[in-house]
Amino acid sequence: MAIDRQLLHVISTIRDLDVLERFFKDLFTPAELDDITLRWKLLKDLHRGMPQRQIARKYGISLCKITRGSKVLKKKDSVVMHLLHHMDDETL
Repeated sequence: MAIDRQLLHVISTIRDLDVLERFFKDLFTPAELDDITLRWKLLKDLHRGMPQRQIARKYGISLCKITRGSKVLKKKDSVVMHLLHHMDDETL
């Protein structure tokens, strides 16, 4: 299923982090927010070079979940990798 482009546009226009957080809490269930947050954390850990097994222990998740994140970072045109490269360590 394709992501609704109007939704993407709305998200891209929200500049206030508190408003964005409230929007996400309105839009997503707590479980969905946990999944998104976990995905971002494990992508950051992979980017920093943390071994997959260590990440699995850290978050109590399967290696399969981590392997998907690893594949995302290995793609030549990965937007996530591009963003992580351009963020400084303080924001990660």
